[in-house]
Amino acid sequence: MREVFRNLKRRGPSKIYCPKCGSPRIHLSSSLNYWLTPKKYVCEDCGYIGPIVMEIEKEENERE
Repeated sequence: MREVFRNLKRRGPSKIYCPKCGSPRIHLSSSLNYWLTPKKYVCEDCGYIGPIVMEIEKEENERE
């Protein structure tokens, strides 16, 4: 269990992608999403609007 938390601590920022089309051109719909409302993302390519995004991070072996 400690190893899991240790790995989460060391984890760098991961890229986010649209769950519908896989595009990296996705962003928060409003600057107020951080504190007033739930996060809502908008994809510039397919028009997806929603709270779910894909996060992909490189495996430990791929970083080298």
